[in-house]
Amino acid sequence: MASPKKNNQLVELIFNIVIPSLILMKLSSEHYLGTVNALLLALAFPLGWGLFDLLRNRKFNFISSLGLISILLTGSIGLLHLNAQWFAVKEAAIPGLIGIAVLVSTRTRYPLIKTVLYSPTVIDVDKVDQHLIARGNTKAFEQRLQKATYLLSATFFFSSTMNYIMAKWIVTSPAGSEAFNEELGRMTLLSYPMIAVPSLLMMMAVLYYISRGMRNLAGLSFTEALHQDD
Repeated sequence: MASPKKNNQLVELIFNIVIPSLILMKLSSEHYLGTVNALLLALAFPLGWGLFDLLRNRKFNFISSLGLISILLTGSIGLLHLNAQWFAVKEAAIPGLIGIAVLVSTRTRYPLIKTVLYSPTVIDVDKVDQHLIARGNTKAFEQRLQKATYLLSATFFFSSTMNYIMAKWIVTSPAGSEAFNEELGRMTLLSYPMIAVPSLLMMMAVLYYISRGMRNLAGLSFTEALHQDD
């Protein structure tokens, strides 16, 4: 089975953050596109990118699907002129739900840590399992993955809290107004350095925690454990 195709991070950044932010901040006045058209056009870029990625990989992804739902909810809040408070709630709810899902998944046969970080598309799981069995450390490594799951969920709860704080701080104008669009664009830009980057660093720390476990318990370095394409 073909592995999911990797995204170009620069293109992803441009489609999901840069272009939508510029449209919302610069084209929302009645002299250009107007608030509704600017909002629809801005949301079309991340929505289109998400659908393209879904069709390209032909695989359902719980986290990506929540991202698409988030985009649709943002559009609904703007088009229906709902109270800006709902935008803050939505911003907190999406990563919060992911964090809860990560925790709940530890009680299932398919913990999300094995989809997000310890994934067969990245790690040669069979090779790691063979070395763990040979050393009698399978249970110890599973316990380490359990702890890594708690750490991973913490990154989403951090994102949830920061999203709510930033939304309450930045997006204060009535939904559907030109000011709302401009504030939404500003938050989209600021969320990258203030939320996305710290969250990414936290995930990298969790991945390092897992790689240390592979080295200590399986005797494999991170590069040795990486999945090698044939």
